[in-house]
Amino acid sequence: MSIFAILAVLLPDFTLILLGFVLFRHAGWGIEFWEGLGKLVYFFLFPALLFYATASTPLDFAQSSKLLQTALFSVTGAIALGWLAKLLFNAGPMIFESGVQTAFRFNSYVALAVASRLAGDTGTSLMALIIGFAVPLCNMAAVHALAHNQGGLVMALLKNPLLFATMAGMAFNFSGFQLPEPVGATLLRLGDASIALGLVTVGAGLRLSSISSSPGIATYFILVKLLVLPAIAFFLGRWIGLTPLHLQIVVMFCALPTASSAYMLAARMGGNGPFVAFIVSVGTMLSALTLPLWLLLVM
Repeated sequence: MSIFAILAVLLPDFTLILLGFVLFRHAGWGIEFWEGLGKLVYFFLFPALLFYATASTPLDFAQSSKLLQTALFSVTGAIALGWLAKLLFNAGPMIFESGVQTAFRFNSYVALAVASRLAGDTGTSLMALIIGFAVPLCNMAAVHALAHNQGGLVMALLKNPLLFATMAGMAFNFSGFQLPEPVGATLLRLGDASIALGLVTVGAGLRLSSISSSPGIATYFILVKLLVLPAIAFFLGRWIGLTPLHLQIVVMFCALPTASSAYMLAARMGGNGPFVAFIVSVGTMLSALTLPLWLLLVM
């Protein structure tokens, strides 16, 4: 695949992110509108997409097991590298604790958009499968750095709509049932809306006014997320013998920018929210350059 074809795959998604960035600043719709839109996507539209993708697409369980192993081992490596920053940098209060999550958390909206453009429903289903297993791992690691209230974490995971939708879809798939056509069509419409609106909310959440007070550790976290983590997945996936499509999906998953919800977690738990917002925003912009390079490598 040529670089122009790769850009054609990714350009629509980053155009929607740019649209959200512009609309947030110039449409004058108010913060309540954007908060409501974010909740609609996160709690309703996006879970519908995850359930439909995992419930309706046949999965090769032997290959899916290898896919999950590659993804989870790679993310675990990124978590370890994130914690290494505590030894490498003399960061200020709540800088490391807030920022370490940006080395391994991922933006699910970009994930599903890229997977859908790459391989349609099959790509979406494979990416949804990874998301379902990676969400609890990444959330536990992120919360652990900010606090040790594990009881609250367990309840948060049980209420996570992305995790619940993915697990429910897999259970439905394993049962052998088929979605009735009207139900499947409705879920598909909701899923299509979730990708577009989710990318718009990513752009609306970008914050570029905060200048990092710790550029060294911020750069380290961004490099781990956008370069080192996908490199681990690439070499591990090649070694374990993933099919070309599975290798593409897992590398693109690991190359994703950090979720904008990382900022909300840091702010809610008394961390350094502006520092996290800075890393997420810069990382999202830089991923417009790094994602095409990784896709070029695995195509």
